[in-house]
Amino acid sequence: MSHSQGNLEVGQPQCDPATIAYPRKLEERRLVVRRSLQQERRMSLARLAVFISGVGVALIAFDTGGLSAWWIALPVGVFIVLVRVHDRIITRRRRAERGVAFYERGMARLEHRWMGTGNPGERFCDPHHPYAADLDMFGRGSLFELLCTARTQAGESTLAGWLNAPAAPDLVRARQAAVAELRPRLDLREDLALLGEDVRAGLDADTLTAWAAAPRVLETGPWRIAAAALTLLAVAAAGAWMTAHVGPIPLLVALAAEALLAVVVWTGIAQVIQAAQHPERELELFGQMLRRLEGETWSSPHLTGMHAALATAGEPASQRIAHLHRLIHLLDARKNQLFAPLSALVLWTTQLGLAIEAWRVQTGPAIGRWLAAVGEIEAVNALAGYAYEHPDDPFPELVDDGLRFDAAQLGHPLIPEARCVRNDVQLDAGLRVLLVSGSNMSGKSTLLRSVGTNVVLALAGAPVRVQRLRLSPLAVGASLRTLDSLHDGTSRFYAEITRLRQLMDLTRGPLPLLFLLDEILHGTNSHDRGIGAEAIVRGFVGRGAIGIVTTHDLALTRLAESLPAAVNTHFEDHLENGTMHFDYRMQPGVVNKSNALALMRAVGLEV
Repeated sequence: MSHSQGNLEVGQPQCDPATIAYPRKLEERRLVVRRSLQQERRMSLARLAVFISGVGVALIAFDTGGLSAWWIALPVGVFIVLVRVHDRIITRRRRAERGVAFYERGMARLEHRWMGTGNPGERFCDPHHPYAADLDMFGRGSLFELLCTARTQAGESTLAGWLNAPAAPDLVRARQAAVAELRPRLDLREDLALLGEDVRAGLDADTLTAWAAAPRVLETGPWRIAAAALTLLAVAAAGAWMTAHVGPIPLLVALAAEALLAVVVWTGIAQVIQAAQHPERELELFGQMLRRLEGETWSSPHLTGMHAALATAGEPASQRIAHLHRLIHLLDARKNQLFAPLSALVLWTTQLGLAIEAWRVQTGPAIGRWLAAVGEIEAVNALAGYAYEHPDDPFPELVDDGLRFDAAQLGHPLIPEARCVRNDVQLDAGLRVLLVSGSNMSGKSTLLRSVGTNVVLALAGAPVRVQRLRLSPLAVGASLRTLDSLHDGTSRFYAEITRLRQLMDLTRGPLPLLFLLDEILHGTNSHDRGIGAEAIVRGFVGRGAIGIVTTHDLALTRLAESLPAAVNTHFEDHLENGTMHFDYRMQPGVVNKSNALALMRAVGLEV
């Protein structure tokens, strides 16, 4: 049997994030903010004093003649230095403020105050996905909101994709190793979060990739050679004319040839220059993240592969972006009126436009790869941040052969640890179905979500909320939150059976299905429900699936008598002084009491 290491070394954090690491870092950043504000106030006063002194020196120099006018240069120079120092202090303070926000968000997650404060990922919500809505993958208070620290659209999309589909076993193990390596790198997560604030505000990945993948505007090679040759001729002719070796005719001929070339290519050059203005800004921001990532040294194969993708022809991506930035910065010099004559002589705009287009043609195809690599790293980093903040959550052991879900002390990762009641859950080729009965609010639906959410985390490459988990690759399908639709004209029952048909279709896929069914078919009468539910469960089992079914209908629990692969379990409650109490612990057998009447009476209904 081949499997991953369930006790994979994950780089245990040097200090507990809740009590030591985050509070210490948070106080350090707050201290920088306070000191920077004090320095800013002093610098403002110093600038005011120097400005007043400069005005005084100017008055003395020009009104009384008591000082040379050159003395004005002293306060002007000091003022310029103070402005630059002031700007650096402001930059340091703003970065520290963003650091404060980063660690405050971390503390909010640890203290379970994060719901509604992060990225809910609502754009990834798909009501037709086989489990995303049922297991709270996206939306306010979702798993995505808890996990996502990505600052680029590529990172968000990559993480969402990992939550929406299980990875192959080898890829899961590769991600586990990458998460383990990034887990203790808190400084990297902070730096990416701070740099990513600007990237998130300015990076439009769709616009960037569209610009990079657009058809070639100009065949730059021949035109660049021609432009360089004519520039050399024009400069040589100008030099010869200025030194009186020849007359102006050669220079005029060279200028005429340059003008002809510029006119011929002008339409394309103008298009290149206009198209490059916006992506240049976005690439500059993206380059900041790339430079930070390129400075890291990684050992896990998954991360080293992503690191290798951040290069083109052996040159780091950030350097390629810096080269484009220099070209566009040089292009702006053409707007200087003093530089205009020289610009015309050397075909400044034409040559730089050709160079920019050559950059896009050569480097553009790599931009999509860079975005994908950064998205992959950000997704790994998001899981690493979760692993760092939950040091007691282990990686699961992935079993390559057989059919298995064996969890010891399984809990839900969205429930605070102090309130999380854990249960053991086991399913395999011999025990394929748990029939879970129990009263209202006793924990049946939470059990389903706990199982499903941990499988999603496990097959994304993340740690899981268990003491121990061994599982085989599984496809997840759930029916917990099917609702009627006024827009589509469908009832709740029709929506549920449509979902059940979707899950049945999943059993034809390459992975065994883990089905999670809550209150199966409770939208119809008890007679049809009993016949239909039994047939559906038998159908899933016959197709090689495993799963859990919760029910209020005790008639369904009799299925365990005729289906050896099924077993009954239940949750209980008890009434104390008119109040219902639940222990949320799964027990063997069928529940033998109901709390429906007690709950109705508890809220004041006379029944």
